[in-house]
Amino acid sequence: MEKKNLDWSNLGFSYVKTDKRFVANYKNGAWDKGALIDDDMIVMSEDAGVLQYAQTVFEGLKAYTTKDGKIVTFRPDLNADRLIDSAKRLEIPPISKEMFIESIRQVVSGNAAWVPPYGSGASLYLRPYIFGISPVIGVKPADDYQYRVFATPVGPYFKGGAKPIVVKISDFDRAAPHGTGHIKAGLNYAMSLHAIVTAHEEGFSENIYLDPQTRTKIEETGGANILFVDFDGNLVVPKSNSILPSITRRSLVYVAEHYCGMKVIEREVELKEVMNGDFKECGLCGTAAVISPIGKINDHGKEFEFSNGMTEMGPAMTKLRNTLTGIQMGEIEAPEGWIMEIDC
Repeated sequence: MEKKNLDWSNLGFSYVKTDKRFVANYKNGAWDKGALIDDDMIVMSEDAGVLQYAQTVFEGLKAYTTKDGKIVTFRPDLNADRLIDSAKRLEIPPISKEMFIESIRQVVSGNAAWVPPYGSGASLYLRPYIFGISPVIGVKPADDYQYRVFATPVGPYFKGGAKPIVVKISDFDRAAPHGTGHIKAGLNYAMSLHAIVTAHEEGFSENIYLDPQTRTKIEETGGANILFVDFDGNLVVPKSNSILPSITRRSLVYVAEHYCGMKVIEREVELKEVMNGDFKECGLCGTAAVISPIGKINDHGKEFEFSNGMTEMGPAMTKLRNTLTGIQMGEIEAPEGWIMEIDC
């Protein structure tokens, strides 16, 4: 397969139209089997449920070219499970796990020329999503839905290395105590937009949100989970019912225990612990960057700097990130079931 003539190492993280996308429709109480199409445009009523009441859920995952030239995706079965859970929470009829996996196979295969070559640092980002497409004027679930998956090539998240960032403790809440923080719904990200724009204007890279009930415990950022390393070398994972269950975080926890020899502690993490210096490393984790190191946290003018400082990622986070990316790229043997090869 001849690749597209792109400057792979200089791609940004933005949308580029590719050749094929998968579309399935839910009508009369059932999903059709779906198919690949060429058209990237969506036509729907001005009163569509997604436009009026934000009835939409989505996922994000990547396809890679491995060291031995195979095209693979990473743990798509977990993305399927999370999309199904998210759909149920918003009264969206979920697609089957089998349809999800098959749609990923078809989209990656149909866009094989867009999968970046091994060593470029780039990947093919995949965005599956479901939304209410039929007209809804009263506050209720839509009757009809559409499921789509598109692909777009994205460049390496870090250009010039993973440099630590400065984040702030947000005055806003990311989720309600019994809300939708634990699912991947578009509405969760919409509410973070004002907060992130404000943070950027103030010179910060991201917000850290506290638990909405007591505002004393660390939860996550607008688009990533948070990890800590304590002075005993343990990986400490904040625990809360309103944190999105990140697939990258789940994978890093396994890597920490089974590849890096670290003890993993999942518990509530108090903000005062962090600001008092109880942890030596901190990072954000997610699909885009795997781990993005945090150098400083600013809590309304009071700053705490982690021991790795602002020049480079700490050693424990570096080892975790390099191990997981090595698994994704076929450089390190993966646990059974983690890698799905795509026939192109």
